Amino acid sequence: MNKVVKDCVDFIEERSDEIAEESVKHQYELQPEIWEKYGEAGYRRSIKDVKYHLSYINEAISNSNQSLLMDYIAWLKVLFTELKFPDEGLPMTFKCIRDTLNKFLPDEYKSISLPYLDSGIQQISKLPSSIPSFIEDEMPLSDLAKKYLDALLKGDRNDASQMIIKAVENGTSIKNIYMYVFQRSQHEIGRLWQTNKITVAQEHYCTAATQLIMSQLYPYIFSTDKNGLKFVGACVGEELHEIGIRMVADFFEMEGWDTYYLGANTPIQSILQTTRDQEADILGLSVTITFHMNMLNNIIEAVRASDIGSNVKIMVGGYPFNAASDLWKQVGADGYARDAQEAIATASALVSEQN
Repeated sequence: MNKVVKDCVDFIEERSDEIAEESVKHQYELQPEIWEKYGEAGYRRSIKDVKYHLSYINEAISNSNQSLLMDYIAWLKVLFTELKFPDEGLPMTFKCIRDTLNKFLPDEYKSISLPYLDSGIQQISKLPSSIPSFIEDEMPLSDLAKKYLDALLKGDRNDASQMIIKAVENGTSIKNIYMYVFQRSQHEIGRLWQTNKITVAQEHYCTAATQLIMSQLYPYIFSTDKNGLKFVGACVGEELHEIGIRMVADFFEMEGWDTYYLGANTPIQSILQTTRDQEADILGLSVTITFHMNMLNNIIEAVRASDIGSNVKIMVGGYPFNAASDLWKQVGADGYARDAQEAIATASALVSEQN
């Protein structure tokens, strides 16, 4: 990131409270018939939401990647549709943000930031207002995935656990359980939350239950012969979405790697020290929320500048990288994987290059 871009991003971040408040005020003036019925609580919530929008705008600017913003706007369009907001609500939200940035930003920053808003606003009408289920009838283990998810949504963790253990004991591959039951059901849970079909509490319950059930499969996973390779996996600081990188670490275990899974919200120094102590061949880093990308950049820079920088390959994954296919190159990683199965193939290729 060059200095002018960094200064622009810093300017928006430092004045985000003021920008968000002015933007919401502007939108309420233009669309009172839509928003005033939500009262003072709705007004304050709107300001908080616009600050989130600004974070995603900043990440797109920081990484010179319009896809990061467009993917977020696409997510918002589905959310706005399910909340029964009028079609003109989302475009106006971003038009008001654009107007406010145009008012607040020095001239040298406008040409950097405003094109991202212009492009996003122009494409909103072309974006889908709904997304299909992640559990499709034709995919492997779809019947098991549906029954598993149904049990979780009913709060029946024991039933969900029993059906998974029974499937494994009957010969179903654990990798397929991970890919087609756990991963697909987690994506579907996210879709159901996004579309206002389940609560945050249900989403948290389902995720925690799946993590517990994954741990019940460890006697099957940790019996694999070792291949002498080592993997350290972690989420970046403040990132709490850990189930994806945990699945990746378990796949590495099933392939015979020694793994050291650090989990969520891991400080930079802890990642560095563990990678050094374990003499890791691969360091896997996960990001789910786009505005945590800056923390990922800091970790990669710290690893590259350290004494272990030339000895370990860095592999990244998570939602932002799925949205922007070349983003992993921009952050300076050695490779990227869309899911746990792909992570194995990518890691094997990186280790072969190293040797």
